[in-house]
Amino acid sequence: MTTPTETSGPPAGAQPDGASTDLPTKKIEGRSPGRIAWDRLKRDKVALAGGVVVILLVLAAIFAPVLSALFGHPPNEPHADQINPDLGLPKGAFGGMSSEFLLGVDPVFGRDVFSRVLYGAQISMLVALGAALLSVSIGVVMGVTAGYFGGWVDAFISRLMDILLSFPQLLFSIALVSVIPNSVLGLGDTTVRVCVLVLVIGFFGWPYIGRIVRGQAMSLREREFVDAARSLGAGRAHILFRELLPNLVAPILVYATLIIPTNILNEAALSFLGAGVRPPSASWGQMLSDAVRIYQADPTYMVIPGLAIFITVLAFNLFGDGLRDALDPKGN
Repeated sequence: MTTPTETSGPPAGAQPDGASTDLPTKKIEGRSPGRIAWDRLKRDKVALAGGVVVILLVLAAIFAPVLSALFGHPPNEPHADQINPDLGLPKGAFGGMSSEFLLGVDPVFGRDVFSRVLYGAQISMLVALGAALLSVSIGVVMGVTAGYFGGWVDAFISRLMDILLSFPQLLFSIALVSVIPNSVLGLGDTTVRVCVLVLVIGFFGWPYIGRIVRGQAMSLREREFVDAARSLGAGRAHILFRELLPNLVAPILVYATLIIPTNILNEAALSFLGAGVRPPSASWGQMLSDAVRIYQADPTYMVIPGLAIFITVLAFNLFGDGLRDALDPKGN
């Protein structure tokens, strides 16, 4: 009976002449949460488009004087030659649009609508961003305090939130703006009214984010890393600012991007009702209010500021929704 002969040789896959058998391997790189969120956001083309529009709108508001000088006229400069003296309406079709007046002129005065829309964007962005910053600052502090300490502190802050949420913000804003003087501490009328709008809208808006942060803080305070920090002797300030707040960045950013369009609508509504900036300062809501009287004869003057509000609010909402999905740790 023959037995199979065992032959010695190089193992399968080995290279002759002592060549290395190590195959090139791809280095695995760890990704931070921010990198993961950015990769998710890049895949959302709609959110990126909204973010690009937001950036363009902010730049247009910042450089309104430059754009107005290059492509238009001063926002408060009247052009009587562009107005029909019998009707008080712009000459020509579509509100007097031409190569000289890209978006036409407003009725009665003949002011450049393009420039007034740009300067109106300044007012809307300034009020919306300032009020959002104020709301987020107060809401985060109050929400974290209520959620972490609990007890009577939580009960007091929660009842305060309920009171502010039930307060008639619109009526209070109209009443407050109507009684403020034209100048305070040397500030002009427009500056004073913008500051009042920021304070009113921002102060009455913080309970919304306060509730969100409070709920997140109540959940985080029971987590293991908080117990570990507490067992190591960390104080309350350390736990609040070094343990809880870094884990609340995602919902805070998302809420901030979503509250800005709400603030823009609030500012436009107040200006529409006459509680915003006064003429001749430009405001989108004020332009809509002026267009109500003549929209049947000149609908263009109502469409342009309405589109400006619509595009701005839509862009912020699309970007905010995409940012929320990107920061969601359960996202794909």
